Amino acid sequence: MDRLIERFIHYLAVERGLALNTLESYQRDLIGYVSFLERSGVTDLNQTRRANIIGFLAELQRKGRATTTISRNLASLRAFYSFLLRDSLIDVDPTANLESPKIEKRLPKVLSVKEVESLLEGPDTGTVAGGRDKAMLELLYATGIRVSELVSLNLSDVNLNMGFLKCFGKGSKERIIPLGSVALTTVSDYLLNSRGKLLRDQAEESLFLNHHGQRLSRQGFWKIIKKYAQSAQIEKEITPHTLRHSFATHLLENGADLRAVQEMLGHADISTTQIYTHLTKSRLKEVYAKAHPRA
Repeated sequence: MDRLIERFIHYLAVERGLALNTLESYQRDLIGYVSFLERSGVTDLNQTRRANIIGFLAELQRKGRATTTISRNLASLRAFYSFLLRDSLIDVDPTANLESPKIEKRLPKVLSVKEVESLLEGPDTGTVAGGRDKAMLELLYATGIRVSELVSLNLSDVNLNMGFLKCFGKGSKERIIPLGSVALTTVSDYLLNSRGKLLRDQAEESLFLNHHGQRLSRQGFWKIIKKYAQSAQIEKEITPHTLRHSFATHLLENGADLRAVQEMLGHADISTTQIYTHLTKSRLKEVYAKAHPRA
């Protein structure tokens, strides 16, 4: 079963061009599933039935996994079994006609403009690490790119003269995003004053480096943004996606075109971007309720 998982992951990487984070997510879900099957005495995927799938999902629920996590696991299993059936490696797809758990659509948490400003003012640009952190935070808020895309940027992906960056999103789809003047200035300052002091290997192409002179990881950035959120006394829960959500919401609140925001975010389906319009509407209702004398 482990070999079949490896074969499936290779197919996703080579034929479908999925991103490394997505591949790791599929692999993690399937390894957990195979472990469950082995504990249940199942050693052949041709022996699996609908009851095995339901049992696995029920175990995830008992462990307190979120509905979104359970739904993602089922999606991983569907894709895996579809692949096995297509290649005649199994006779029956046990996930056929199995309904996904209903997921309550929750609006993403965003920061106010004032909170964003407090967060972005946190780094001490007089230090090497502060100059890097300032550039990353400004770049993230200026472009709305994903954190995985931020840490994957190479020097060649940023064109300071033309004022844009190039990044590769889900499915390795390339998109070009304009940079504002503040982001341009902070990235220029970082390249001029900080990156060279972090650099250990002249052949290193990564834009943002850690103190070892290597590409900064998502986990490394996570610690950085949590630190500045704490120092800015922001009580809202901060995630690596918070500045992305704030970027989209603030653009739409100020009259940006939905299609333009969709393109900058790299959403394949505009319905994904439309959640931010619901968010701006809910905030307008809050403002109305507080300000109108007859609300």
